Amino acid sequence: MRRAMTLVELLTVFFILSALVGLLLPSVQMARESARRAQCQNQLRQIGLALHQFESANRVFPPSGWTKVSRLNPLGKNVGWRTILLPYLEQENLVRLYQPSKEWWEGENLQVGSRRVSIYVCPSTPPPAPSSTVMAKPPRPMLTGITPLAPTDYEAIQGVQPASIDRHFYNDSNRYSVLHRNGSTRFSDISDGTSQTLMVVECSGRPDVYRDRVRRPSLTNDQGQGWIDNEGAFSLDGSSSDGSREGCGIANGCLFGINKRNDNEPYSFHPQGTIGLFADGRVSWIGESIDIRVLASLSTKNAGETNDLGSGD
Repeated sequence: MRRAMTLVELLTVFFILSALVGLLLPSVQMARESARRAQCQNQLRQIGLALHQFESANRVFPPSGWTKVSRLNPLGKNVGWRTILLPYLEQENLVRLYQPSKEWWEGENLQVGSRRVSIYVCPSTPPPAPSSTVMAKPPRPMLTGITPLAPTDYEAIQGVQPASIDRHFYNDSNRYSVLHRNGSTRFSDISDGTSQTLMVVECSGRPDVYRDRVRRPSLTNDQGQGWIDNEGAFSLDGSSSDGSREGCGIANGCLFGINKRNDNEPYSFHPQGTIGLFADGRVSWIGESIDIRVLASLSTKNAGETNDLGSGD
């Protein structure tokens, strides 16, 4: 006759199983994040290839966004870099639906912007709260009652803000990176070196607003409303350790550049850092501890700074 397990034995087994789960769970979570990070890196590489294909076809890189008439934007409509890249990312269906004769927030283009483009979404990022309202940012009016725009976690970094980083060194001749508003950067313009110049960084979670690692529902954001938005790009300001202050200067404590605030600063949901795409197509990990001055030097194409980030992965 088989003896049944006593309560003490059952509790012992339960305790052992709980301990094993407790030991294994962090490893499982780390493995999942490693896979998500690898996918995020691969997506940025594909975006880099698309940017290079655009440059090969047009002899210039696209701007972060068009807002006026130019050789490649003859109608002068507001168009963002992610929309510009659609033909180079095998998004022909969206290219056919998008109407370049209208602003991105007009007519059928709003429906195009509601379509998820998976390559623009990092799998580590929690989905934003869906919203049928987009705040006004002239010339774009407030949009209400619309289908929520599909998000993006990747944004062009336009350069640095001189007053925030070093007003004596940076100016309008050396503060910009490769993709900036209405720009037309050529490879020859990147005198700092393509391997040392950032083009695209993670800026995840928008249009929700995060400070440090906490979502702040009471705060609003009028930029980065979706992948179709042409006004999501930003220049590096630096922020305080809790993300509450931005652009107050290095001497005043705004010396953090990564993962402190997701409205207009590099931000990801990867632990301890973020991923950046460089002008040579390289994708590299950038740790949260990076000196703000080194990050600034990586965010300009022709300022002549020196840095030692390494080759990354």
